[in-house]
Amino acid sequence: MGEPGPLVPGGLAGGRRWCLRRVGMNAEWLLLEDGREVTIGRGLGVTYQLVSKICPLMISRNHCVLKQNPEGQWTIVDNKSLNGVWLNKERLQPLQVYLLHKGDHIQLGVPLENKENAEYEYEVTEEDWESVYPCLAPKNDQMLEKNKGLRTKRKFSLDELEGLGAEGPSNLKSKISKVSCEPGQSVKVHGESGVAGQPLQCLYPESTPLEDTEKTMGAHNHPGAPKVRQLHHKKQKASNPSAPQSSLELFKVTMTRILKLKTQMQEKQVAVLNVKRQTQKGNLKKIRKMEQELQDLQSQLCAEQAQQQARVEQLERTLQEEEHHLQGLEKNQEEDLKQQLAQALQEHQALMEELSRSKKDFETIIQAKNRELERTKEEKEKMQAQKEEVLSHVNDVLENELQCIICSEYFIEAVTLNCAHSFCSYCIGEWMKRKVECPICRKDIESKTHSLVLDNCIDKMVDNLSSEVKERRIVLIRERKASCRLRGRHGTGETDRIRL
Repeated sequence: MGEPGPLVPGGLAGGRRWCLRRVGMNAEWLLLEDGREVTIGRGLGVTYQLVSKICPLMISRNHCVLKQNPEGQWTIVDNKSLNGVWLNKERLQPLQVYLLHKGDHIQLGVPLENKENAEYEYEVTEEDWESVYPCLAPKNDQMLEKNKGLRTKRKFSLDELEGLGAEGPSNLKSKISKVSCEPGQSVKVHGESGVAGQPLQCLYPESTPLEDTEKTMGAHNHPGAPKVRQLHHKKQKASNPSAPQSSLELFKVTMTRILKLKTQMQEKQVAVLNVKRQTQKGNLKKIRKMEQELQDLQSQLCAEQAQQQARVEQLERTLQEEEHHLQGLEKNQEEDLKQQLAQALQEHQALMEELSRSKKDFETIIQAKNRELERTKEEKEKMQAQKEEVLSHVNDVLENELQCIICSEYFIEAVTLNCAHSFCSYCIGEWMKRKVECPICRKDIESKTHSLVLDNCIDKMVDNLSSEVKERRIVLIRERKASCRLRGRHGTGETDRIRL
């Protein structure tokens, strides 16, 4: 996008204005005019035309619309764009109105691969008109008028040059001042009998014969020069420049010849005027001869101008044909892009459908695994409950069967009597001091047998019990060993008495 137009819109001079400031740039800002709807896209009927140089289809034809609500607040609407409109990093829903505030970040389209930011990013701001205006982007209608003005420059005026020879030498001097290419560079005439002033610039600096003429007489302006440059510039863009190139070369040569003839004609005119002023009564033959030469030069100039006009028309026809050809190529390229886009959308839709099917399959598998996991968990809970029940039963059995009936503790150095009942060695020894009979069945005690099986089983069971039970058992064992040491002194007599 180019620089903004030089004209200031009516009613916008001075004050503060809302605009979309291009992020990271001091140009291509978008002005938000009060009471007017602002459309943005890559189409022709929008307020601001955005044509991406990296990805032409990134911006839709009518991408988004900005306008004021009845309260005067600016709003933005995504007009069903392909790549979306993002407000503060959140994508807008199509055809829904969103309020804009100062400092909001607007993103049009999405970033390309290997790029963090999108190509078109703006910030909503309100600044003074003097700081906003130099950075504004031109509107689409201004660009169209500018391009139209370039295509409608006036053609080379043949009537102006033909009038030089038709009116004769008396009016030739006044006509010379009218031949000009640009305003402000017309040839000056000093008085009725004065000599025509020297021109300021040359028409075609590229031609060598004309440069020689400029060194002696000065450069001459010509109304056909802008048309020649425009045609030459357009023909360079054509797909086959070989044919127009030869016509342009002929055009340059012809223009050089025309300028040479014009220079000679001016020299003759000046000479005729000087001779008329100096010798008004005499030397009529010399004057007539010079006038005849001047007329010949005028007729030759007219012929050259006619040929040049024909070549210009031929170049215009060739240019129109090339423009039609380029328009056809653009249409074909646009159709190809549409087809590629449609194919890409179909492939994307097929991929999304395949992903949806895969998602459903995975969900089915996950549900089946969840059900299997739940069944396994239930079975594990049942097994854990059964295990706890078995352990509880075993503990009950151990507590009931592996406890000494005398001390109500697990057996310590278990001994089994002749009646098959088991007791702690220390407990049964203390019992036998009073009675020599089994505390359970009341049979006489005839023998005691140490039970290693019960001791090992009780030791392993106690290792899995709490630390309090272990400590209490260790304390009991120490106390009983200490009692046994004291009792060991009298143990021999008691054993003999038991045997008797």
